[in-house]
Order: sequence, then C-alpha cells, then structure tokens
Amino acid sequence: MFLGGGRITSALIAGLRLAGYETPIVVHDRHLRKLQQLKRQYSVEIEPNLSRAVGQASLLILAVRPDSLDELLKQMGRINRPVTAVSLAAGVPLAKLQTRLGPPVRWARAMPSPACLRGTGLTAVAFERALSPAARREVKKFFAKVGSVLELPESQFDAFTVTYSPSHGYHTLATLASVAEKLGLQRKAALTAAAHALADGILCWRETRTSLRDLLDEAATPGGIAATVMSSIDAAGYRRILERSLRRGLMRARKNAKN
Repeated sequence: MFLGGGRITSALIAGLRLAGYETPIVVHDRHLRKLQQLKRQYSVEIEPNLSRAVGQASLLILAVRPDSLDELLKQMGRINRPVTAVSLAAGVPLAKLQTRLGPPVRWARAMPSPACLRGTGLTAVAFERALSPAARREVKKFFAKVGSVLELPESQFDAFTVTYSPSHGYHTLATLASVAEKLGLQRKAALTAAAHALADGILCWRETRTSLRDLLDEAATPGGIAATVMSSIDAAGYRRILERSLRRGLMRARKNAKN
C-alpha cells in the first residue's frame, strides 16, 4: 500500500511492473487525478479513502514530502493491529516517526533512487530496533525488486541521501557536455563524449573491481591531457565545492527532522 501518489511512487511502481511484481498494488492519494493517472498507466488499485487504505495494508509505504508527513500521520489516527510502516521522507528520523505513530506499528526508513523505474535503483534502508527479522526481510525483498538494497545505521542515512542521487550524474553530464560545446564540439558529440567519460568509466570500475587509484593512474598519464585537466579541477577547489554542497544538503535534511 502506497500512501502518496507522487513521483517516487510512480517510479517504484514502474520498476515493480518491470520486475513482474504480481502482488496487488494499492495507492492512496488525496488528489484523485493522480490516482486515476496511476491506474491508467500501471493498472494499480486505487483507494481515495485514507482509513480504508490503511485498514487493508500490512506493509505501508509512506511516500510523501517531509513537510506533509506529520499531517498524514495525524489523519491516519490510531492503528490497532501490527503493521510495518516504511517512511520515504528524507531527514525524518525513526524516533520522531515512533512518537507520532507507535506500537503496534513498527517503522523502517527507506531512500529509493528514481532510477528504480528501470530496475537499476539503489535503496538504503534503516530499521527501528523492535522490527522483527521477518519484517526486515520483507522490506528488503520489496525494494530489491527495483534494484540494489543497502542496510545502513540510521546515523548514516542523511549522508547517504545527499550522496546517492542520480542528480549528481545528470548535473555533471549536462555541465561537462555544455562546456564541451563551448569548446566547439557539436551538441550530440558533446553529450556522447561526456556520457562515455562518466557512465562507461564508472561501469568499468564496477565490473572490474579495479581500485579507483589504479584506474586514475591508467587513464591519466603524468604530464598528459587528462592529468592536466584533473589537476586543474582539483586546484579550482572541486573537492571543497562538493563538500560544501553536500553539507548544505545535510542541513536541509536536519531541518526536515526539526519541522
């Protein structure tokens, strides 16, 4: 059961359908238009009534924005039967979720990548201590349908959240291709070259399990063009800029926890 019919719900359902997931998928959202669109696109079952939606679920996926989560939990009210609830709200800790909706509800957190729509996602999960091993396996098995699953201590969850997003790759690809165009490369060739530099290089690292240090040494001959470019990037403060940007993301996540 999904509570919330937005982008991440749509991406997860697309990945589940791609994987041949046969269990009925039910979605609740306060906007009927979203429900109707999901029903047309993915043949899901829709439930506009929140109480009925919650009443029929054993696994609840709360897929709403952090600033909407508190109101959703208030509207859900008391649940008097065992339920595993999984929050996808970035930055909202398990302790806060437990105070809003405690036993017999047991909580997990998950952070799935939008790439799950193609079955190539990465989902981090964290569990409250009281969640049973069977329930933990159920949550992991669910998200494994759409990609890799990584269990983390909750203390590492925010750092994961600001690091794992495909937006880093898309942004770098767009920037690298744009700069290549300024240097005179045609748009299509610029995108092809930039995509090779990023995607194919990373794929090589994944498949060969060669250390990054060895790959860097192999790709960038001392005194050569690649080495000159990397040295210039480092000198321009790339690492410092990236660290500052990720720390801003951490601040945003921690603000979610306080609200």
